Amino acid sequence: MLSIDEQLSVFPAFFKVEGKRVSIIGGGEEAFAKARLLANTRAEIIVHTLKLEPDFEHWLSERSIDVRRTSFTAGDLGDAVLVFAATGDGAEDRRIVEAARARRIPANAVDQPLHCDFYTPAIVNRAPVAIAIGTEGAGPVLGQMIRARIDQMLSPSLGALARLAATYRPAVERLLPKGAPRRVFWRRFFSDRPASEVARGDLSGARRAATHLLRTIDAAEGRVWLIGAGPGAVDLLTLRAQRILMEADVIVHDALVPQAIVDMGRRDAERISVGKRKGCHSKSQHEINALLVELARSGKRVARLKSGDPLIYGRAGEEMAALRHAEVAFEIVPGITSAFAAAADFELPMTLRGVASSVVFTTGHDLNGETLPDWARLAASGATIAVYMGRTVAAGVALKLIEAGLAGDTPVAVIENAGRETRRMFHGTIDQLPELERRGDLNGPVMVIVGDAVAGANLERSALLVPHDAALVAA
Repeated sequence: MLSIDEQLSVFPAFFKVEGKRVSIIGGGEEAFAKARLLANTRAEIIVHTLKLEPDFEHWLSERSIDVRRTSFTAGDLGDAVLVFAATGDGAEDRRIVEAARARRIPANAVDQPLHCDFYTPAIVNRAPVAIAIGTEGAGPVLGQMIRARIDQMLSPSLGALARLAATYRPAVERLLPKGAPRRVFWRRFFSDRPASEVARGDLSGARRAATHLLRTIDAAEGRVWLIGAGPGAVDLLTLRAQRILMEADVIVHDALVPQAIVDMGRRDAERISVGKRKGCHSKSQHEINALLVELARSGKRVARLKSGDPLIYGRAGEEMAALRHAEVAFEIVPGITSAFAAAADFELPMTLRGVASSVVFTTGHDLNGETLPDWARLAASGATIAVYMGRTVAAGVALKLIEAGLAGDTPVAVIENAGRETRRMFHGTIDQLPELERRGDLNGPVMVIVGDAVAGANLERSALLVPHDAALVAA
């Protein structure tokens, strides 16, 4: 049982206002705000005021909204179903509320919670879907902040998808029995191919997908999303990735993906760790490929979570090939790769006019584990080099760069756990890179950025890769 502090003092509900009169009394900013809110509905809006602010007047004129330029009298309420008292005069607003209550019309006095029969929520509009956020008048700004976050999370195409769903409801009720079959259909309707096609703006394709789903619901096809989880910070996960995680039946994730991101999936979703780390693979890539195919063929919706971006050192190419060969549908959801997170942490321009016009991504290893012999030459032409998993190959990287013609004092930026709160940042020069291999305190993923563009970074928050006293001892 909820404690008294956990119980609401209001009951959230939606008023039916289509074709019905809603009265706003006032002509200033308060009234304008309520009019903008009501414009999201099909209500018949009437404004009562002697004086209108110019912007409000122009807005009302554009929408052909009825304005009654008279002083308020109780008779003005007529057959209104809702009343907003927004004159800017507290006493006058209270008088309007009392007049409305005498006629049993719910009324709202702007910025006077004690004189409101209802509160106006912050609204996320995806008509016919609406989400209302209320704070019982305690924190309107908080309501707006929550609304902004929810608005970002919901696809702009959600309303179109809901309208399409309404056209299929009679067929679903006619063809599918109540209970599990209908629930399965609607869950897949709102998360699989119909939703994807609506998001692309292809309503015809969405109808074909929905009709196919209705006919084959007992043999629904699985699907795989190869998702970039970003560098590890939860708030750097894309909105699309968040939505898919909430829809997935199974989440297959690498070891570098933080648990906080894995936990963003549905509570009842199965979680499978494939635990790939350097030198410690709980599953081979071949086994992972086979797992994805098996799950999809069983009708599961699979979120394959990879650190960073799946297309950059995420071995997505092998997984895509396996899925194509098995004729399993899949999609790519890009993520923020660690190089960009590292550059952002350093405020480092990867390209810089007149200094660096290209960027090279590399792990510093070839397929046999040997340091690459060729890419370093690009650095000599002014490219910025981003080296993934750079700690254990730092000495080899430094050697190749210097052999390619870069000066030993070319600047480098080094970061552990890029994009996360636990990040550690260092700066130095190419000839100091071998120091990384001697540091046993760097346990997280390390990114090394090399090139003259590093000189444009903000190095105030980073430490020296080789402290001055250590450099003097070495000398």
